Amino acid sequence: MSEIRGHVADGFEPVREVFEQNFDAGEELGAGFTAILDGEIIIDLQGGFADRKREQAWDEETLVPVYSTTKGISALVIASIIGELDEGYETQVRAVWTEFGALGKEGITIGELLSHQAGLVGFAEPIDPELWLDPDDLAAALADLKPLWEPGTAHGYHPTTWGYLAGEIVKRITGRTLGTILREEFCAPSGIDFHIGLADSEHGRVADIQRPKELPQLGEINDYKKTAFLTKWASPSRGGADWRRIEIPSANGHGTARSVAELYGIYANGGMLDGKPLIPDTSFRELTRRRVLGEDLVLPFVTEFAAGVMRNNLGIYGPNPETLAHSGWGGSLALGDPDRRLSAAYVMNKQSSYLQGDPRARRLVDALYGCL
Repeated sequence: MSEIRGHVADGFEPVREVFEQNFDAGEELGAGFTAILDGEIIIDLQGGFADRKREQAWDEETLVPVYSTTKGISALVIASIIGELDEGYETQVRAVWTEFGALGKEGITIGELLSHQAGLVGFAEPIDPELWLDPDDLAAALADLKPLWEPGTAHGYHPTTWGYLAGEIVKRITGRTLGTILREEFCAPSGIDFHIGLADSEHGRVADIQRPKELPQLGEINDYKKTAFLTKWASPSRGGADWRRIEIPSANGHGTARSVAELYGIYANGGMLDGKPLIPDTSFRELTRRRVLGEDLVLPFVTEFAAGVMRNNLGIYGPNPETLAHSGWGGSLALGDPDRRLSAAYVMNKQSSYLQGDPRARRLVDALYGCL
């Protein structure tokens, strides 16, 4: 039986019970779950092991990649600097990244790109997979790519390319990388242990990942899904030092459950962190409003996207449709509920094949809301 460590406030004991049950059922190797209500950490749990040999306990210092749950954090960084542009999210991408405006991409706005409307879900023709480990060159390759559909007419999830596109836009606007802004403006001032671009000195804290035995549950396969997920060159080699070290704002954020919940707390608190406004009101409204809702060309769901973060149309992030949230490959999840001023995050290292709605995370979220 795995040892469960951490804190649960009075009245939230059922969440700890569910967390323990996930381990007792053999569904976990190591995991963490944190919830923050009105600025108070009401739940901060860790359990299991950080390594596949089950020798290193998972504790409050254990870092783990949260994959696409990173996107919601990257979206906050973009919102913090988008006001530098007169037209904000309605700015055409080519206005800040000239080379991008070709091959049918001339009219794409930053808001459309961030809400997965650009038609750049991946590379239909082979590329060297090592290109993913060079963000500058990968972004340049995307600028030379023709969209798979007419931008703005449909949306389809961009699992990995989103981060290279978003990162390049931030660099073109500010001259700084997205991960640098996150570190200097968000995390360091508040002591938040989350990283996009992980320093070598921190690699020893990263948990081993136990990959899923099944392919992602993609539903009926189409060409968009093949391009996004199923080619041999669809994603970088994950887990090595180079992958951890570079910035992939869509996919390789590393943190703890507590740090992820702290950052998603910005969604729960109107753009504020520790009582300080990090995102202006206008930018926050534009970040969080619905931009698309409908059948996704890549994910087997009806999805609702704001400017890089998901809105809770499926109800898998609690009962509030206004909640802002995201899930990551293998099961991680984070949410910010603005009505409750509640944020929560689940992270783990034993991956499942769920793209959204991993049952382990859903049980924890349901138990959390059941205690409110």
